[in-house]
Amino acid sequence: MIVMGLVIGLGIFRTSKDVAGAALTPEIFFAAWVAGGILSVCGGLTFAEIGSRYPVTGGYYSLFSYAYHPSVAFAINCVILVSNAASLTGVALIGSEYIMEVVSPGHGSSPLIAALAILLFYAVNLAGLQYSSRTQNILMIIKISVLLIIIAGIFFVPALDTGRDEGRISPDSIGGKIGMIISFGLALKATCFSYGGYQQTINFGGDVHDPTKTVPRSIMLGMGMVIILYLLVNVAYNHIIGFDELKTSNAIASVVAGKLFGREGEIVSAIVMFVAVLAYVNVSLLSNPRVMVAMSRDNILPQSFSVKHEPTGVFKVSLTVFAALCVIILFFADSFNKILSFSIFLDSIGMVTAGIALFIFRKRKLQTSGSSYTIRWYPLIPIIFIAGYIFVATVIALQEPAYAIIGTSTLIFFLLLYTFIYGKKRKKP
Repeated sequence: MIVMGLVIGLGIFRTSKDVAGAALTPEIFFAAWVAGGILSVCGGLTFAEIGSRYPVTGGYYSLFSYAYHPSVAFAINCVILVSNAASLTGVALIGSEYIMEVVSPGHGSSPLIAALAILLFYAVNLAGLQYSSRTQNILMIIKISVLLIIIAGIFFVPALDTGRDEGRISPDSIGGKIGMIISFGLALKATCFSYGGYQQTINFGGDVHDPTKTVPRSIMLGMGMVIILYLLVNVAYNHIIGFDELKTSNAIASVVAGKLFGREGEIVSAIVMFVAVLAYVNVSLLSNPRVMVAMSRDNILPQSFSVKHEPTGVFKVSLTVFAALCVIILFFADSFNKILSFSIFLDSIGMVTAGIALFIFRKRKLQTSGSSYTIRWYPLIPIIFIAGYIFVATVIALQEPAYAIIGTSTLIFFLLLYTFIYGKKRKKP
């Protein structure tokens, strides 16, 4: 259940549109969802062993510093932070799409509404009105409930006749085998957004009973349930609204609710999803600045980033910088599609770097305790994980080079920033 809670997010209520648009055929569509799930299982197992060999809190600075160099650690940690800000911004745009279906149907997302949501909960967190674990539980219940209602629609709505043979796209029409590979890669990019969160298994390795059995079983069982749930939801999307309409549908959950319950159901669904997005924005604005707090305590960022202001107990500088970063990303990339490509390319940098770090730890014989977790299928599992993200990043670079250039420039900028500020002051540990 913990793994499901980490992975199931709000992306599944939007990215199916992006997967369908990229996949072109239902076969590629569903293959991308399966492949994304497998990649996430491999990632979860990889991060679990990394965490058992090198426990970390907050950010990954010390981990990457040990494996590579402090400059690389600083740059990758900052890249991950920017990626997290982009993901939060993307989810805020998803929320704006849903509420726009209530106030102005058919007009897509609203960057202004997304920005207002971010600024609202920036103010809430700045005032010290923190969320409780109950907020997380309610958010999880909302997501699971909406998913189950959508899946139930399979049994109450007749399958949409889309004309299985008419207008079917052949491999030749999408560029043969190369075209199908590119199509699959772009679809996989979108599923990676929905399957994100498994990185938190980095905290599993040393804190569970009998980890050699418990960790892989928990990850595989949890991710297996997520994969099945996501596949069933996408079967429902195809069954109720059809593959062609899925490619162009904003606020998919509301469209499905409209088919099931009429306009009233569509409105209620949109409002519920918007509230869920607001809860997510609140949680993310509280948790992500802690990465900067951890870096500040490691003397990588100025001490002001880790100053807790009383009586609210808020890290004002870290919170303000992260919220500002979200708003800046929002107005430079004012659509979900742009943010999706940018954030996943940045994610790919972080994931590949982390995966390679495991090989470095093993080569240096960084030992775990006898009760910690190690991957049984090493090196196959981390190789699949690394290769999968290299593939996704390569497809983005080939098909959407602007986002690859921006992402690579972001990494280079932070490397140069570290060199400029700390190059002569810090030594490799």
